[in-house]
Amino acid sequence: MLELLVCPLTKGRLVYDAEASELVSEKAQLAYPIRDGIPIMLISEAREIKD
Repeated sequence: MLELLVCPLTKGRLVYDAEASELVSEKAQLAYPIRDGIPIMLISEAREIKD
């Protein structure tokens, strides 16, 4: 299923972070939460990744 999902902002690939239960867009520096097994692919719900 992960192969079908893309970042809604960049249309780039996502990486699954099982520990944080998130889908991470490295290109956009955003992490989309997964709640009750459902990825929340809204930019407004994404967490900004800070280096």
